This record gives sequence, structure tokens and C-alpha cells, in this order.
Amino acid sequence: MIKILFVCHGNICRSPMAEFVMKDMVKRAGLENNFYIASAATSTEEIGNPVHRGTREKLKSVGISTSGKQAVQLKRQDYDKYDYLIGMDNWNIRNMLRILGGDPEKKVFKLLEFAGSSAEVADPWYTGDFESTYRDVVRGCQGLLNRIQER
Repeated sequence: MIKILFVCHGNICRSPMAEFVMKDMVKRAGLENNFYIASAATSTEEIGNPVHRGTREKLKSVGISTSGKQAVQLKRQDYDKYDYLIGMDNWNIRNMLRILGGDPEKKVFKLLEFAGSSAEVADPWYTGDFESTYRDVVRGCQGLLNRIQER
């Protein structure tokens, strides 16, 4: 079982988008029984809130539901639970390392690293551009799935 945790600031836009895109990808590949995929926040601001309307609408337009998802916070013990802990931007990574107490096993990544880029996934909370965020999330998730399948 490969366990992946996607992380962003509030767990209402980017990380749940990545969670549900990745779940859809592994399901389409017939691999859903080999994965446990979730998402979390580095902050407490949105805990308990549903996925942002913009993310819900974008994913709905491509046939992906986010039903039942509520924002949760990253915890130190998540480091031992997951194989990959994936942040969306440099700020997320810094906060993840603080919460997790470091990364001795090299499990923390920035999503677009898997697409061969050092770029950050822009936060649509600020940009309002859920389409660009979706494209980046798909690129990163596809790269991650390719890397896992190669191993």
C-alpha cells in the first residue's frame, strides 16, 4: 500500500484537488487498492470546512466528486503514516517540516517536482484561477504516478 498525503495551507483548494485528482488517476489505472490518498492543512484556519466551491466546481466539470471531504490539519505522526508528503509551494514545505519535525527519510516533496519543475502550484484562493491550478495539479499527480509505477 502506497500512502500519499497532499498538503496546502488550508486544505480546501489545492491539496484536496490533488487528493481527488490522484484518487481518480489511480482508479482509472486499476490501482486504487494499492493506494491510500488523503490531504491536510498546515494551518488551523479552515479545519472542518468543506472543499472550496471553486475546487468543487472545477473537479465536478471533469467528473470528480469531493463529497464528504472536510479540512484537517497535518500532524507530526503523519510522517510515519505516509510514504509521500507533498506540499504545493515553498511556504507549505517550510510549515510541513516545522510540524513534522524535519524530514530524515526524505518523504517531503513539492508537487511539481514530479513534473520536472521547481515551480509552485499557485493558490487559487488568491488568484481565483482554479483552471491553472488544476492543470498544474494534474501534471504533478501524473508525474508522481509515473514515478511510483517505474519503481
